[in-house]
Amino acid sequence: MNPQEQFCPNEACPARGQVRKGNIGVHIGKDRIYMCHVCKKAFAERRGTMFHGLRTDEVIVTQVVTLLGHGCPRAAIVAAYGYDERTVKNWEQRAGAHSESVHEHVVGGSKLDLQHVQADEIRAKIQGTVIWIAMAMMVSTRLWLGGAISPRRDKKLIQRLAEQIQAIALCRPLVLAVDGLPSYVGAFRRAFRAKLPRRGRSGRCQWVPWPDIAIVQMVKQRADGVLRVERRIVQGCAQTITSLRQSSQGIPGVINTAYIERFNATFRARFHPLARRSRSQARQAPTLHHAMFLIGCLYNFCDYHKSLRVRLWVGSHHYRWVQRTPTMATGLTEHRWSVHELLSFKVPLPQWQPPRQRGRPSQQTLRLIQRWCPTPS
Repeated sequence: MNPQEQFCPNEACPARGQVRKGNIGVHIGKDRIYMCHVCKKAFAERRGTMFHGLRTDEVIVTQVVTLLGHGCPRAAIVAAYGYDERTVKNWEQRAGAHSESVHEHVVGGSKLDLQHVQADEIRAKIQGTVIWIAMAMMVSTRLWLGGAISPRRDKKLIQRLAEQIQAIALCRPLVLAVDGLPSYVGAFRRAFRAKLPRRGRSGRCQWVPWPDIAIVQMVKQRADGVLRVERRIVQGCAQTITSLRQSSQGIPGVINTAYIERFNATFRARFHPLARRSRSQARQAPTLHHAMFLIGCLYNFCDYHKSLRVRLWVGSHHYRWVQRTPTMATGLTEHRWSVHELLSFKVPLPQWQPPRQRGRPSQQTLRLIQRWCPTPS
């Protein structure tokens, strides 16, 4: 047990989320329980992980989640391991919710020079209706940026996806490649803009679009058994689009959405309700939500991608391939995560902020601010 690697999960504690500050000690070593010396609260070592509150061995839970994340049917897991179907479903929901928090912390909390992003939607079947899943990926590193779920393929669904991309993107030249759905154009134009302060003048702030944001569409139409593909430049300079597309793909080509379509094929293979012709159906929309984040995080953190490998020269004529995951290629992680490492990752809490109050703060509050809030708030 290493208390220096633990942090207090109590949201009311001034030392919450602080690591290696000397405020954590061992409370009960046999049960792996720690104590925070600031708020005097005890917490278990697995607090904040997917395994907190489970009595089953972590190895078995990790194996089951790995099978679920790679397309194994739930009925097959029930038959092989002998657990109740509701237990397996509970583990899948826990893993999906935990993967969502990890994704929001690592990927959603980063700022990246995306250069080239492709987005697309998947039609999924649930009992009694249809659910649409919109997802996006960074082409150069194959990083899954996030997704949104809605019962309708409308502007609200696309707008939520566009806001997720905008939260990650740096204000740099960017190409957004999508299909022929008209909602993408308006959603991207609303998302990629900033407020211009009026500097003393009254009235509404003026919205200014980000510079060098290009939007391209690949429209597919089938008539009389013939597929026609039209490539449109909705916004942006053709020369800039060609430069960014070639630098991100590494090969010359034309405007396409091939990378996100291959990524959709990975999702369809790993989750049966997403298959085009399948009798498998999800019963509830949250099942799709949890499965999306579980599969997406396994893809980002735990799976090597062949096109991301790089050569490591060990001599003048000899080399070996170094495998990389999308998060390794992006620089978000330094190694390939195991599934257990993903499920046991603890998302740190935000830094404690002193409560707002009228008048001058007390001496005790000032000491807490000086000790646990060294940076100005």
